[in-house]
Amino acid sequence: MPDPRPSARRLFELTEPICLVAFFAEEPNDAMADLGLRTYWDGYFAGRAAPLGQVPAEVVDAAFYSFADGEVARHVPRVWETTTPAAALAARERGCAAALRRILGDLAEAPGLTVAADLLAEAATTAPLGGRVMYAALRSVPLPADPVARLWRAADMLREHRGDGHVVALLAEGIGGIEAHVLNALDAGIHPAESFGRIHHLPPATLAAVMAGLRARGLVDLEGRFTEAGRAVKDRIESLTDTLAAAAYQSLADADLDRLVAELTPISERLRVAGSR
Repeated sequence: MPDPRPSARRLFELTEPICLVAFFAEEPNDAMADLGLRTYWDGYFAGRAAPLGQVPAEVVDAAFYSFADGEVARHVPRVWETTTPAAALAARERGCAAALRRILGDLAEAPGLTVAADLLAEAATTAPLGGRVMYAALRSVPLPADPVARLWRAADMLREHRGDGHVVALLAEGIGGIEAHVLNALDAGIHPAESFGRIHHLPPATLAAVMAGLRARGLVDLEGRFTEAGRAVKDRIESLTDTLAAAAYQSLADADLDRLVAELTPISERLRVAGSR
């Protein structure tokens, strides 16, 4: 039987630029600001956590897994004093669809985008639910009819499905959320890892403790670079993440997977060149 991981990895690479408009483009941020959310991170937490409903910060922290102690609690549940989960979800979708239309231009109206949206939606609505908290929350929300919005939502659902599996892989290797950012930074060639944008703002003592812990386990060396053992851990995490993500595409026939890749390729490339901005 062919290894399913290459397809999962390829589709992640193709769909990630679609998802990234939620974080990099102006339209989603403006849509969240229109709700009265004053900062980027208020909008981030309201938009991404909205499918979970008005749950405590501890629930969001556990589901997201990638934030330092106290970071989530600075925004959740306070954001729900300003807006509602339903309004945040609608604003995020509206902004992301607008950003995609602007960046994609003629591709947004091409028949291939509708084909890609439909195939991606099929995968996004038939993937296994078990243990996938963020994915299950998003799947409870009806898909939009508009092809561009549906493409974004399906890609976002599959991103959260993959993310849920990634958390499983991190837990299996005993890697915490901040440690995961360090490994990602090193994998991307960023050194020192503490300068990585997702963690550089943390207190120096916090970052020093994280690096000391990784050194004590033999995952990074004295210079803060991967050891052989650290590289092996990172590779196992990515391999298991791909394996778990592959389940999302089991409902698609091989011909449909090939068509999905073909239709997504020009869309993804245009977004990649634009930086999803």
